[in-house]
Amino acid sequence: MQDMSYPPQMLFVENVVGFEVSDTHDQLLEVLSSLNFNTQEFILSPLQFGVPYSRPRYFCLAKREPVRFRHAFVNNKLLQTPMCLSLTLSSTSQGSDHQTEEELEPVCKPIKDFLVKEADGGTPDETVLQDYMVPVNLIERWGNAMDIVYPEFKRCCCFTKSYYRYVKGTGSLLATSKNLNVPEEKLQISSLKELGLRFFTPREVANFHSFPSNFCFPDHISLRQQ
Repeated sequence: MQDMSYPPQMLFVENVVGFEVSDTHDQLLEVLSSLNFNTQEFILSPLQFGVPYSRPRYFCLAKREPVRFRHAFVNNKLLQTPMCLSLTLSSTSQGSDHQTEEELEPVCKPIKDFLVKEADGGTPDETVLQDYMVPVNLIERWGNAMDIVYPEFKRCCCFTKSYYRYVKGTGSLLATSKNLNVPEEKLQISSLKELGLRFFTPREVANFHSFPSNFCFPDHISLRQQ
């Protein structure tokens, strides 16, 4: 950017958590400062906005003088709350309070609010949902490593590009059996087979990412590509 004749007036950066303690991050801020940028940095998760989806990410907003932020009192700070975006935040607030995922759960909607319903134009019946059921052999092999959630839960794990291919560390699985009681302790493999475990559908994953209801994939896009 130092070599650009016309550097941008504004910049937006997104990265994984951990970037904020890297040498690359330090170099980024050094360059931005040398070009008269003011920055505001955040580590935010959908959980903070009422979405039951644990996906914390680093964000950096930068504006080059004379363009300025409306809330300049949080310039050049790394914040872990979105409250500084609210007009009701006092300029004396440091915005440094960090809430745990457990503390954020009460403000989140339940997972069931993000599931596909027939009215959504999505999956209308159990026959189609069979395509998303977790095979018994995967439960037997990886059951102890699965992150299992229930419709009433207010948190699920981040989905990766290997979701649908693997069940370990790629995203949460949904228990769908009727009359489910959430167990207080981790279930044995034999009991896991009775939960009706399935993957979340592509439309449901899109819902967690706040895609609009009219979003849909072209017919030629495969499940793996989705």
